[in-house]
Amino acid sequence: MSNLVASDKGRLRGFGLVIAENVVVAGENPGPDVLNTGQGKENQMSGDKKIAIESRLKGCNNVITLGVRTNFSDYTPHEADLIRGAEKIYYPTSFYADLFDAAGKRTFPSYHTYKCVQDKIKQTALFNLLDIPHPRTRVFYGRRWVSTVCEHFKYPFVAKVPRESAMGRGVYLIQNEADLSAYNALTPPAYVQEYLPTDRDIRVVVIGEKIVHAYWRIASPGEFRSNVALGATISLDPVPQEALDLALHTARQCRWDDVGIDICEHEGRFHVLEGNMKYGKEGFRKAGIDYVRLMEQMIENEEI
Repeated sequence: MSNLVASDKGRLRGFGLVIAENVVVAGENPGPDVLNTGQGKENQMSGDKKIAIESRLKGCNNVITLGVRTNFSDYTPHEADLIRGAEKIYYPTSFYADLFDAAGKRTFPSYHTYKCVQDKIKQTALFNLLDIPHPRTRVFYGRRWVSTVCEHFKYPFVAKVPRESAMGRGVYLIQNEADLSAYNALTPPAYVQEYLPTDRDIRVVVIGEKIVHAYWRIASPGEFRSNVALGATISLDPVPQEALDLALHTARQCRWDDVGIDICEHEGRFHVLEGNMKYGKEGFRKAGIDYVRLMEQMIENEEI
């Protein structure tokens, strides 16, 4: 059953979203039928706050953010006790997510989410395994791949730095041998993908089990990448239901619970480009959604 009342559905449509039954939204003034905050206030008064490591939830009234320490022994005895006693740790970093998983402690985002953070190679393998529509992609190791890449791809194609790249950095349109040679000079392995010409893509943000926001990103003139950090504009025009369904299906199949799924449409078919676990908040600001209050309310409602 939908968690949206009629007025909230109207407001979300005003943001340019098509409403599905499994979609929830947080606006500036959510009503009591959407979010029950009374229990959360009691929890805050009693000191029952959640524990976070990274600063993503800084500003949430029901969260204590401890900060990232290089060594666990750098936490004070009180902070270490808070971590040990917490049922769930929020935004623990990839490093601590591994440790907490080994210790049997739950995290948000999930351990599975952290395993794919900024790793395009793992994501592509997972998409192929789960039969999720994804641009044709190959990974090449060593330096001799240059002589064989054109057996698999025709110019132009896309080549990316497969790990630790974000906001459009490390993504290249390879149009000729000179471009290919320049890319080959970068650190291997090579991550090569078919080029699907389009001037826009869709960002669908899934938190917990729900879509909380979706919008178009339109590339600036002459730019093939649609990252906001590279000058793309955000459009709140309606997002096709098929794209929303694909994003939610992808997040659930991959067991990701905090992710921005990027989707493009090419020749009438939707493709998942990648999952961004460190997505920006500009799309939320554009729609008038208070991200901090959204997260605070989802924590209070035990949705995350």
